[in-house]
Amino acid sequence: MNFEENYKAWLESNIIDVDTKEELKALTDIKEIEDRFYKNLEFGTGGLRGKIAAGNNRMNTYTVGKATQGLATYLVKNFESPSAAIAFDSRNYSDVFAETAARVLAANGVKVYLFESLRPTPMLSFTVRHLKTQAGIVLTASHNPKEYNGYKVYGSDGGQVTDNAANEILGYINETDIFSDVKMISKEEAVEKGLLVYIGEDVDNAYYEKVETLVVNKEMVKEKASELKIIYTPIHGSGNIPVRTMLKRLGYTNVHVVKEQELPDGNFPTAPYPNPEVPQVFNLAIEMAKEVEPDLIFGTDPDCDRIGVIVKEDSGEYKVLTGNQIGVLLSEYMLNARKETGVLSTKDTLIKTIVTTEMAAKVAKNYDAQIMNVLTGFKYIGEKIEQFEQTGSNNFVLGFEESYGYLSGGFVRDKDAVIAATLIAEMALYYKTQGKNLAEALHDLFEKYGYYKEDLISITMEGKDGQEQIAAMITNLRENMPKELNGVKVVVSEDYKLSKRVDRLAGTSSDIDLPKSNVLKFILEDKSWFVVRPSGTEPKVKIYASVVGKDVVDADNKCDVFVKSIKELLNVK
Repeated sequence: MNFEENYKAWLESNIIDVDTKEELKALTDIKEIEDRFYKNLEFGTGGLRGKIAAGNNRMNTYTVGKATQGLATYLVKNFESPSAAIAFDSRNYSDVFAETAARVLAANGVKVYLFESLRPTPMLSFTVRHLKTQAGIVLTASHNPKEYNGYKVYGSDGGQVTDNAANEILGYINETDIFSDVKMISKEEAVEKGLLVYIGEDVDNAYYEKVETLVVNKEMVKEKASELKIIYTPIHGSGNIPVRTMLKRLGYTNVHVVKEQELPDGNFPTAPYPNPEVPQVFNLAIEMAKEVEPDLIFGTDPDCDRIGVIVKEDSGEYKVLTGNQIGVLLSEYMLNARKETGVLSTKDTLIKTIVTTEMAAKVAKNYDAQIMNVLTGFKYIGEKIEQFEQTGSNNFVLGFEESYGYLSGGFVRDKDAVIAATLIAEMALYYKTQGKNLAEALHDLFEKYGYYKEDLISITMEGKDGQEQIAAMITNLRENMPKELNGVKVVVSEDYKLSKRVDRLAGTSSDIDLPKSNVLKFILEDKSWFVVRPSGTEPKVKIYASVVGKDVVDADNKCDVFVKSIKELLNVK
């Protein structure tokens, strides 16, 4: 059906409730109607994400129901007595969508374990493994604006479902008629039949106990944790209780919470874009810092899988560290701590994504450790952890991506800001005992490994036209690959859709042993590089850039010129 036929079908269906129909009848903009109905909300490898509204290309109880029916069909066909765990964050309708998913799964005979109140995404990942369920769902749109919500699906290993499982689930979703095929029972009936069980504090405590085991320098933390002064903001999200609980358990008692951002609120009144990558979300924390004078400031996003860190520079100005910088600091600290405590091994491994800083490779080499690259998306880091556990080939130390996601330990298979908060606090405490803050520690790493500078350009292209423009941009770049930028030769091109790496200097090509993805990467003769990829969760094309300079000023200038030349190449502003 075309968008007009889909629109009419929703208006005429007996399944669609009166309020939803009234919302649809009130629409007057034909472009808005087209955008809501020209396609189904896409189920990618991470699940669904979209604006909350009526329509088959939006997040609502009907699209959540359809996706869950497809998941239920997959579970029933592949497992005996299947079960699933469900969590939700502070976003608008997250609790409603979670209950909808639970009722659909229960109607299909799938036993559901549902958190009774909001929890971080990584705690859902832990719960899937802890309760040994075959799947997990978390209702969240991570750091997107308040208009959005989403639906992430996890496999039995606790990681987001990867390509094969996602494609099978997608097949069942596509076969499901949104009006006639979605089964649902009441919450009361599901409880009565033993198909809906609410998760209690025992799972929370099991998670907290596991996080405690990740402390690297246990004696230092035990003796000195109370000396570290921390400001923390949950940014109206689900991290408030878990992060503060863990810090308290480890002895970090000098913690100050930004009161205006403490309580859950899906409208994010103090942070319209609740993303710890955005400096403005820390304005209240920085104001608070003038009085508190903390050693460390950090904040977690709504589903508490990402964390941002603020440092005070010599100038007295507060600065948000980039995700790459936090990752490098953690890599150095954790490998050095393992060396100091006598457990460092050549099997120790860092895992990062292909768009994350190459400075981490320098850190790994310095400690004779290993580093591995995976596609963008923490599910691929989770896959590697699973491989390590099965084969014993490597020791997983840290996984991270430039977009503020970090993980240590094998009991969670997604980025985890609760774990990251404890590690970052430990790292800040260590450097405090050395008479340094994190800004000074980072400067030392630049001196040691080189002045790396990265940048990210996100270009939003909404609607059907935007998706077509993004596709055309990448196709054009693939067909007309640059030979140089600003007089510097492109020496390597990597096409992850074709799985080919071309070394232009050697005149050779080789296969890329990673899943196929519509991503292009170009490496230049001076070690700078850039990547172009469409976002898998937002209507954006993302351009990642990296340079290496002689010092901070040189790296900054070089990056500015490099980014400008990339924009000119792609004809974007």
